[in-house]
Parts: sequence; C-alpha cells; structure tokens
Amino acid sequence: MASAVASSPTFVYRTAVRGKILLFFSCFALLVLLALLAIVVGSYGLSLGDVLRTLVGRGEGAMRAVIWEIRLPRIASAVIAGCGLALTGTVFQCLLKNPLASASTLGISHGAAFGAAFAIVVLGAGGLQSSALRTAAAGQWHLPGICSVTLFAFAGALAATLAILALARLRRMTAEAVILAGVALSALFTSGTILVQYFAADVEIAAVVFWTFGDVARATWREIGLMGIATALALAYFVFHQWDLNALTAGEDVARGLGVDVDRLRRRGMLWAAFVAALITCFQGVIAFIGLLAPHIARRIVGSDHRLLTPLSCLVGALLLLGSDTLGRIVIGSGALPVGVITSFMGAPLFIFLLLRGASR
Repeated sequence: MASAVASSPTFVYRTAVRGKILLFFSCFALLVLLALLAIVVGSYGLSLGDVLRTLVGRGEGAMRAVIWEIRLPRIASAVIAGCGLALTGTVFQCLLKNPLASASTLGISHGAAFGAAFAIVVLGAGGLQSSALRTAAAGQWHLPGICSVTLFAFAGALAATLAILALARLRRMTAEAVILAGVALSALFTSGTILVQYFAADVEIAAVVFWTFGDVARATWREIGLMGIATALALAYFVFHQWDLNALTAGEDVARGLGVDVDRLRRRGMLWAAFVAALITCFQGVIAFIGLLAPHIARRIVGSDHRLLTPLSCLVGALLLLGSDTLGRIVIGSGALPVGVITSFMGAPLFIFLLLRGASR
C-alpha cells in the first residue's frame, strides 16, 4: 500500500514541488549570505561583528557612513536591478515565444543609451556649453545635471518599446518578427549613438561611455525605491497572470482555447516589462546578459511553470548581479570596475555553455 502511494503521480508531483520550493529558499539564503559578504569586503575592512553592531545602531561614524551610505545602497540596487532585469527577461521570452528575448535584443537598452548620449552631447547635460552639435547661441536648450540624462535615457527606452508595439499592432507582426524588429531598432539606436559621439567633445565622449557602463553604485536611495516599487508592482501583475503565462507557454491556440486574451496579455505584459527595464537602465546604465541568462538558468532548474519560474528567475538575477558587483569590488578593490563588464565576461561563456548543453540533449 505504501509503495503504491509513493509511486502515485500525485505523490511524485508533490515531492518534486517540495524539492523545488526547498531550492527556492536555499537560493534566498544564499542571497542573504552574499549580501553579508558584500557588506564586509571592500577597501575599508569590516568584520561581521562591525556590520552587526552598525546595523543595530552601535557602530562608529566611519562604519555607519561606509555601510549605510555606500555599501547598503549598492547591495540593494544590485538586488532590485537583478530581480527586475530577470523578471523582464522571463516575461519577454514567454510573451514572444523566443528564448533570446530580453531588454538588449528588443532595443530597449540601446534606446536608453541613445537618449543619454543625446542629452549629454546635444542638450548639454555633459557640462560643456558648446560643441559641434550645440553652439553657445543655443544656450536655452542647455540641460545641466544628471537628472536630464536619466530622463532622456528613460524616454529613449520607452520610445524603443512603443515603436516595437506599434509595429506589432499595425502590421500584425508575429512574435519572431518582433524580435527582428528589436534587433533592427538596436542597430538604429547604436548608429545614432555613434553619430552623436562623432560630433562630441572629448569630455562628452567620456561621459557617454561612462554612462553606458552598467554600474549599480550610481543609484541613490530614492532611485532604489522607485526601482523597487516598479519591480514589485510588475511582479505582482505577472504573479496574478501566471496561469495565463503558463497557458501561453503551451501555445497561442491553446491559450485562446482556454479563454486567454493573448493580444491583450502580450500588449500589457510588454508594457509592464519594458517599463521596469527602462527604469532600471536609465538609473544603472546598460547591464548585459542578466535578463537573458537568469531565466534560462531558472528554467533548467524548475521548468517552465511560471508559479516557480518567475520568483526563481528573480532570485537568480539578484544573485548574478550582486555576485558580479562583489567580484568586481574584490578584484579592483576601489569598486571602479563597472558591473556591466563583469556580467558580459561571465554571461557570454555561461550562456554559450547552456546552449551547448541544450543542444547535446
């Protein structure tokens, strides 16, 4: 009798689900440990006891400044950005039925880079009053400060998203064609960024290049809060529609047969995911491979069930980004190595490895 119960499909399913949930909590515990390690390591040496005393309000002035004003914002920024980028990658890949869909392949990141370059060079956010594209007589268009760069980067990312959605709606493009349109927009925005840089001064070129380097240390607590609220709202939306996403994974015809409005789900889901990706990119710069790699790692662990895939992808994305930033601080010491460089170096070989493993199976 016991053997019959143990071999029943229900028992096997529940056992598998319990194992995956246990893995989820293990990843969460690993994220907490990695966050503690990220607080401790750095050019200013801290022990675990120093960190705990400072967190409860008993630390010295220098320790409080290092932990609360430098390291904790950086850790929170990496965790939230990793969660948000992984969430957008998971949603894009499901809605477009394409494993290569992400903010980078859809042109969102490149649109943000073009918006930032345009603000720095053409509108004067880089600090210079005149250049080849902007003379001193056009001073009324001068937009000083990093806020204008962030605003135009956000506008460029949303412009890329709206262009893709408009093409998909007006021309009734397939999911595969949407990816190709995103690749074309990426090339267009990249060419525009290069053209703007060609006419820029040396200082402006340096500012544009620095912005394109993904860096989780540049966000303030207010910006971290905005990213956290947007990511939490998007996650709640997709958790509420997880059954629809699972139905769409089985195919559009199956989803429509089950009563899912595929067009509305795809349109609203794309807008939510693109909004989160645009917000993170305009605050952090271009961070490659997190939105592309984290969903693939999570999918190989728990499968395509979005009840488990979505939260695990967020955890994996946070682990990847926080681990990359911590590694960059350990290697350089001063924290000068942008996290976008680390994610590209780590992400490309790992993604190729996952592709080869998939092909071998």
